[in-house]
Amino acid sequence: MSTADFLIPGDVTTPLGFLAGGIHCGVKRKSLDLALLTSESPCAVAGLFTTNRVKAAPVRHCRHVVARGRARAVVINSGNANACTGPRGERDAEEMARLTADALGVPAEEVLVASTGIIGEPLPMSAIREGIRRVSSGLRRSGTEAALAILTTDSFPKVAAAEADIGDVRVRIGGMAKGAGMIHPHLATTLCFLTTDAALSPGALDAALRAAVSDSFNRITVDGDMSTNDTVILLANGAAGGDPIDGNAALGRFQGALSRVASELAEMVVRDGEGATRVVRFRLAGAASDAEAERGAYRLAGSLLVKTALHGGEPNWGRMMAALGSAGIELAEDRVQIFVGPVQLVRGGLGVMEARAPAAAQLGRSKVDIRVDLGLGSGEATVLTCDLSEEYIRINGSYAAERSAVS
Repeated sequence: MSTADFLIPGDVTTPLGFLAGGIHCGVKRKSLDLALLTSESPCAVAGLFTTNRVKAAPVRHCRHVVARGRARAVVINSGNANACTGPRGERDAEEMARLTADALGVPAEEVLVASTGIIGEPLPMSAIREGIRRVSSGLRRSGTEAALAILTTDSFPKVAAAEADIGDVRVRIGGMAKGAGMIHPHLATTLCFLTTDAALSPGALDAALRAAVSDSFNRITVDGDMSTNDTVILLANGAAGGDPIDGNAALGRFQGALSRVASELAEMVVRDGEGATRVVRFRLAGAASDAEAERGAYRLAGSLLVKTALHGGEPNWGRMMAALGSAGIELAEDRVQIFVGPVQLVRGGLGVMEARAPAAAQLGRSKVDIRVDLGLGSGEATVLTCDLSEEYIRINGSYAAERSAVS
């Protein structure tokens, strides 16, 4: 079975024993802004968070919960990041966890909290207090409203699910994510919540999540800016039954399904990049090492000149060569080959002039593959990005005024 075969229709409530809900409580003017995800039984938990040294209060709260290895629910608000809010922000995150725990009848230390939205303003806790009471009373086996309630400048909800037979047990994985701007590792700017009814220890869960994120959320970029609130959480309640997954073969199969869900969600984040019109996959091979390949691929994917050329459908290979040359990696100009789809645009560091028109046609597609070979070694890496348009500037030039900042 290929990794593509893992995917099934679904969301965070596709695995057995998970419930979710989403409502409008008043953090934002009118759209859904408060989500709750919970398991009917205790879960092992793993999580990865932003490496930005400015961390939002919910991130610090979640790190403590994840360190204990057990969780039962996560409450998420959009419209306000609760970042750069000082001691009050810490108290508000703790209160959100406590109110959710009381509403669900679970321990407060097993409730995770996440926030996304404008930075630097206190949470409207009166609205959130009432919202937690309301959302907790309407939980059901559907993640539709929850996926909508975590969005900020996103243009569509991002959900995915997969299943895999591991031994005699069929296990399921579900996920939802948000993200459209401030996207750059590590992590990329996003909130992502993953669930599974498989049984795994916190240690095995952590290893699986790290591997999945390494090749998905940590291989995308939209605008080169890292958020204060990045959070990826994985909950495993074991409701599918069977022995805990810990053997190499079983864990590898679970890993395949988890990575497929994470990759699907990460690609949706790039596709929804603020103002984006196309998804571009840079595959860099022939580097002196994998680390150098990754650095070169990110330099290409993050170059504003390259990204604006991509938006215009312009096969400006000179911008790509310049970006590679400034990446700080080993490079022999006369060995560089660049392909746009099947069209070779650069051969031996020189442009193939007759390739401009067919390369431009390839760049006009909604999904573009650009392959670069440095001809130096076996290092390779892939990075997913999008083009950069005038719409990105319009959206981000009025974030605070529209009270829709992504974080």
